[in-house]
Amino acid sequence: MITGRPAVYEVLDDRFRTEKCGSGDEKLETLYEDCRWAEGPLYIPAWRQLIWSDIPNDRMLRWDEATGHVAVFRSPAGHSNGNTLDREGRLVTCEQGNRRVTRTEPDGSLTVLADRYQGKRLNSPNDSAVRSDGSIWFSDPDFGITSDYEGHRAESEIGANNVYRIDPASGEVRLVADGFGAPNGLVFSADERELYVSDTRKNQIRVFDVREDGTLSEGRVFAEGTKEGRFDNIRFDDAGHLWAAAMDDGVHCYAPDGTLLGRILVPNTVSNIRFGGAKRNRLFITANDTLYSLVMGVTAPPLLPGSVG
Repeated sequence: MITGRPAVYEVLDDRFRTEKCGSGDEKLETLYEDCRWAEGPLYIPAWRQLIWSDIPNDRMLRWDEATGHVAVFRSPAGHSNGNTLDREGRLVTCEQGNRRVTRTEPDGSLTVLADRYQGKRLNSPNDSAVRSDGSIWFSDPDFGITSDYEGHRAESEIGANNVYRIDPASGEVRLVADGFGAPNGLVFSADERELYVSDTRKNQIRVFDVREDGTLSEGRVFAEGTKEGRFDNIRFDDAGHLWAAAMDDGVHCYAPDGTLLGRILVPNTVSNIRFGGAKRNRLFITANDTLYSLVMGVTAPPLLPGSVG
């Protein structure tokens, strides 16, 4: 079913048009609209399917690209939020309700990758990113413990909202960045020398230099959000534009210099975005109860060397 506004793109800088950011489908395609609050879209090439999280309903759903059919992937799902693939193509999930990061093995069993930092329970892991060395980096805001809506109400044992790194060899959980209101989406630059992190409460995107030993610089502000929307998750395309889910302000597109080039206009509150599809130029958008898609003139970055997902 095709729905959407007559104009789906808003051009704020000529580069949005000339660099093909504001080109492609002229309407949003509605793939599903029976969630409570949808997040965490992830396209899995081997399956030709998209999975995503319906957090308050405590389930993960999957959409089949060939048939358009939607079915339950996992329920209960630990009030899952963000999903990604590791370098072996295994599903890595941030479980807000269970306050942990897990990996789904080929036989369907779950391996807990992280649930504590220095002996204290995590708050509610939100989003993760995998680096080419196999390390897994994740944000840990308190969204899943502030109420029973997206998890289970509880006090924070750590007392702060941070970003952590899971060592691929030892499994050690290391604090890599703090000082956030609520860290949310995170993504590496193409050369992996920078890590971008959105902060929903401070409504900004920060960028950190990644050192050789896996530690981060102090960081700097890359972009400030608008009054109409707050930042959720973020993704790059292969030309270096940073795309940000901006809640009630649609999807933002930023140039490498931090200039807001334009927006994708979405009728619902945008939570998360993810590129996928056969050519990696289909943008999947979760917004309120709905999963949308938009085939675009831009393409996702190449997969990490040796990656299968």
